[in-house]
Amino acid sequence: MKQWSSYLSEYQTYLKLERGLSENTITNYVLDVEKLILFLEDKKLVFSPIDIAEEHIQHFIYTISGSLNARSQSRIISGLKSFFNYLIFEGYRNTTPLELIEVPKTGRKLPDTLSVEEIDIMIGAIDLSKEEGERNRAMLETLYSCGLRVSELVGLKISDLFFEEGFIKITGKGNKQRFVPIGSSTQKYILMYKDLVRSHLSVQKGHEDTLFLNRRGRQLTRAMVFTIIKDLAVKINLKKSVSPHTFRHSFATHLLENGADLRSIQMMLGHESITTTEVYMHLDRRFLSEVLNSYHPRK
Repeated sequence: MKQWSSYLSEYQTYLKLERGLSENTITNYVLDVEKLILFLEDKKLVFSPIDIAEEHIQHFIYTISGSLNARSQSRIISGLKSFFNYLIFEGYRNTTPLELIEVPKTGRKLPDTLSVEEIDIMIGAIDLSKEEGERNRAMLETLYSCGLRVSELVGLKISDLFFEEGFIKITGKGNKQRFVPIGSSTQKYILMYKDLVRSHLSVQKGHEDTLFLNRRGRQLTRAMVFTIIKDLAVKINLKKSVSPHTFRHSFATHLLENGADLRSIQMMLGHESITTTEVYMHLDRRFLSEVLNSYHPRK
């Protein structure tokens, strides 16, 4: 009988080729299954993915519930459901051992949103006397102006810039490409960085087309972008939890508050489903009342 590692390897291939998921997403799915494998090894329980039963999964969930919050438990259960549904899809199993296992209620956690003023203050706090200052300003302007994911930002290529047409080409999740409009002011900051700073860097082989580079002439890491934003938040004494995603969330929220329709925002964010876009719209009742009073014929 095949071992867990064999099924897991096939599952990874399925997620990559059939589902078109990113490497990061695939890694997270695999980690969820590996947590179950480690539990079985620790408890000296010898079950394959084919014969493991609901009570063993229940035992595993009960064990991790003591050390993980509801959101983390929910994430692992979701990952396991995906794995066992794959086994059914391939004909290895007839039923899933997670059929009756409930996902803990987590509530809808929404990230903080920055106001336009807070974004201006944060970008204004960038030290432009340092070489990386122009780069950091261009990156944050691009994050907010185009609503990019951090992975999309660091992966942006010079050949993706179509400034004459007013767009940039983005490669998102599952290597899906989309064109996102970019304003003239953001174009200006990118060109200033590209022409005044990047042109003087010693670019490493393989990174010739990468737009945002570190001091060693290589593509920036996502972690570095997180650090840049966290440091700026500390510098301006911002009492909010911020990350690159905060800029993306603010982009979507500000667009909606200023009258943009969800469908347009969905296309710019690169969401497959409109319901995913709706999660970003954490509008208060006051704003929704204003929308109703402004646009409904029976106001």
